[in-house]
Amino acid sequence: MKLMIGLGNPGKPYDKTKHNIGFEVIDELADRWNAPLMQSKFNGVFSKTIVNGEKVILLKPLTYMNLSGESIRPLMDYFQIEPEEIVVIYDDLDLPMGKMRLRQKGSAGGHNGIKSTIAHLGTQEFNRIRIGIDRPPRGMKVPDYVLSRFSKEEWAEMEPVIAKSADACERFLEKPFLEVMNEFNGG
Repeated sequence: MKLMIGLGNPGKPYDKTKHNIGFEVIDELADRWNAPLMQSKFNGVFSKTIVNGEKVILLKPLTYMNLSGESIRPLMDYFQIEPEEIVVIYDDLDLPMGKMRLRQKGSAGGHNGIKSTIAHLGTQEFNRIRIGIDRPPRGMKVPDYVLSRFSKEEWAEMEPVIAKSADACERFLEKPFLEVMNEFNGG
């Protein structure tokens, strides 16, 4: 069983903000697989489906970003999912807008959702898809920037990377994450 987790903040005020790009990828997968996130448990909304014979859970934690691990860990425990079977999708200030990078492990890099996930999982070794949102413009505070909405131009850059991130998640159902990483980090 695989678990795809998109990080973000719940509620309309956070819709389509830079910090919620992980939610957008989960929504894309839910649409592709006709698997709406209807179940509410573990401080999150999720759906269970089968894709190409593989059981998959899509999760959007509703704990707010800084507490994401409080949703992820109980769901993993309940369904007996190991860290190597998950993918966490989130925004990254250190990547240019519209770029993505896949990794199998690493530090939180200042991302509070990843800090919480590492703390609750007790390991830094889990698969990730980092989606670049760039650094804030000079003089703008990071919290204000990540909670701001994408401009029309920025959104046009993000739509293809949302689709590409969903493609990478689909590929993870067919092959080991290391191979997916090599394929998607190549471009």
